[in-house]
Amino acid sequence: MKKLALVLAILLGLSQWGCEFLGGAAVGGLATGAGYELRAKQQMDKLEDDYKHERISRKEYEARKKQIEAGSIIY
Repeated sequence: MKKLALVLAILLGLSQWGCEFLGGAAVGGLATGAGYELRAKQQMDKLEDDYKHERISRKEYEARKKQIEAGSIIY
């Protein structure tokens, strides 16, 4: 009976470790994705500011905008 309880305790511990790992991986993935999207927004804001103040041409604006959109889920 003690061996069965010990085995069950070990299995329970291992199953919880797996959940923590998956939960941590999910949170880490979301944080990384949020970081990329924040960077994409900053780049898009700077690009629009550069175009608005005529520091870049329309052609360069369109090319850079396509690059930002390709690497982003939001844009």
